[in-house]
Amino acid sequence: MTTTNHINHMKNKALFLFLITAGILAVGCKKKRTTSEQLDRVQTKTAEVAQDMRDFTFAEKDEFVAKMRAELAELNRNLDELAAKVEKSSTAVKSDAQARIAGLREHTARLNKQLDEATNATVSNWDKFKADVRKTSDASKQEFKEARQWLSDKIAP
Repeated sequence: MTTTNHINHMKNKALFLFLITAGILAVGCKKKRTTSEQLDRVQTKTAEVAQDMRDFTFAEKDEFVAKMRAELAELNRNLDELAAKVEKSSTAVKSDAQARIAGLREHTARLNKQLDEATNATVSNWDKFKADVRKTSDASKQEFKEARQWLSDKIAP
């Protein structure tokens, strides 16, 4: 095992032990939920944290791009649903909402372009590439969340 692989293995092992310990503590501290509910919640949170914290290596470039493309596809599905709601809204809301949706489409197009450029990523620029893609993805998700909240405030359920 190479030194880098050994270090990554140790980091993953330490993260796993930390998450399990945190989960056990969380289960022990919350008495209002059933044990089954607590374990389900901890398992879900542990999986989310582990996936979010995962640092894809250059060798895992294809897996990283596939994960980000799946996130982009989900964001686009949600954006299409939001656009459909806008089309059913009043004229006063439509104009502002369509501008927000256009901005969101620009974000997703930028993310798609970054993912298309993944083939150009090298070992030396891999960390910057990942950071840029994650930054664009996070900004898109945040802007979508804000647009959805704004629209729900404007349109009565």
